[in-house]
Amino acid sequence: QLQLVESGGGLVQPGGSLRLSCAGSGFTFRVSAIAWFRQAPGKEREAVSCINSRDGTTKYADSVKGRFTISRDNDKDTVYLQMKSLKSEDTAVYFCAVDPRYYCSGYETRPKDDWGQGTQVTVSS
Repeated sequence: QLQLVESGGGLVQPGGSLRLSCAGSGFTFRVSAIAWFRQAPGKEREAVSCINSRDGTTKYADSVKGRFTISRDNDKDTVYLQMKSLKSEDTAVYFCAVDPRYYCSGYETRPKDDWGQGTQVTVSS
């Protein structure tokens, strides 16, 4: 059974950092692109970042470019999202998702094979 589990969320002050983890099981993790999305209260789900499965090529939303870094450890079946210089507008539930393709082009709108349950990130003083 395909499963994703996010962790690492929490409360952080503006300007602070957090690292989210997404652990996968029940599928061949290393052949799938993995993406992060987020959803703030009252807003639509937003694509944040994606990492492909073959050469680690990444994509970022303009709103997080230069502040967030996505990476993966295929030995641990885990993808990470390092978030720095956090802003109040980064407050949201963050979800990871398994993409049906190995590449990230078009990941923003492509239906996903599975989603995690989400982890809350709150940026507030």
